[in-house]
Amino acid sequence: MLLPSIFGDSLLDDWMDFPRMERPSVEHKLYGTDSARVMKTDVHELDNGYELDVDLPGFKKEDISISLENGYMAISATKAVNNDEKDEKGKLIRKERYSGSMQRSFYIGEDIEEDDIKAKFEDGVLKISVPKEDESKVPEKKTIAIEG
Repeated sequence: MLLPSIFGDSLLDDWMDFPRMERPSVEHKLYGTDSARVMKTDVHELDNGYELDVDLPGFKKEDISISLENGYMAISATKAVNNDEKDEKGKLIRKERYSGSMQRSFYIGEDIEEDDIKAKFEDGVLKISVPKEDESKVPEKKTIAIEG
């Protein structure tokens, strides 16, 4: 028997119509991710570089790491999974908030170094400033003549 609730016919109803995945999306099939685990990111191009705004609500600064390897900047975030959730409010019967880990990578160029990248985390948004790769260092395209 379902318990009546002020939120609808049953305490377990989706009274706020939360989105949920009925079946895997194309992105999930290709990359093994679902929409709840994707780092939503805005990328802005500036005159001298790029600015990334990465949404990481509910994470703390200590939960986030940024690394640079072979021209790829990787952003990782981990939120501890607590399987023993018990409190004075009672037993947890539904959990919709995210816990686990996620990662996202961006190719930024091999000439960019760690000291060139600036990052700030505030109000659940990670802001990353990345300078543009020096265009004079990028090799120009050359063609090879074909004899015959």
